[in-house]
Amino acid sequence: MDYITLKLPFNADGDAARELLSTAWLFKIATHRVLGVARQQALPGSRIGWENMFRKIAYGIIPNERYADGVITLVMGVYESCRELSIDFRGVELSDWLMFQQSSLEYPSRNTTLKPNYEFHVTTVRFDGSTGRVVVKPTIPKIYKALLDAVLFEHVKYMGRVVVTDYGVRSNQLWVRGEVQVTVPLDVYYEHMARHKRNAGKLFGGVDVNTDRINLAIIDEDGELIDHRNFLVQ
Repeated sequence: MDYITLKLPFNADGDAARELLSTAWLFKIATHRVLGVARQQALPGSRIGWENMFRKIAYGIIPNERYADGVITLVMGVYESCRELSIDFRGVELSDWLMFQQSSLEYPSRNTTLKPNYEFHVTTVRFDGSTGRVVVKPTIPKIYKALLDAVLFEHVKYMGRVVVTDYGVRSNQLWVRGEVQVTVPLDVYYEHMARHKRNAGKLFGGVDVNTDRINLAIIDEDGELIDHRNFLVQ
């Protein structure tokens, strides 16, 4: 099955920013730890084998089972990509990112839960290991509202990811800028997205091709973002 990822930008500050940032850092630390250990092991051939081998390591850093499995899924994906591209897995380095994710689609997504008012209730992990929930209110393009309603009310399985794109301190208060990314089946996307009229040359598209995904951005003649689509390459 093919999937598409919606990218929904948000801003957060104060306690919410602090907890989102701690979760992203713990997820990154756990990913580096699992990657470091995986480089030195004879690796299993199944996802269950990977989870059995590495879940305790990941969970010891980010004590949430879904995030721990998300770490394992990420490292396993790196390993499989290296095999396909004939790259030495032992020499791979992670790029500079801050994010956290679950490992699979579910309804409702327990750690990044979509609510009827287009809020997301996100499970967070603090640096002391305690967990919490924060509310994130991303900007929702009008064209996505019908699709998100369908996901919510038709119980479509989806996977949530939170990506931190920037952070800092302003007026002695921490702030975070990022994206809530929602991955849904491609057939659901096509079924519920509104049909557009002919644009008479007023819309423009750009494509960014990567080894694991294809990004498509659509803007209008004034440079305003109309749509952004992310297609996973299977």
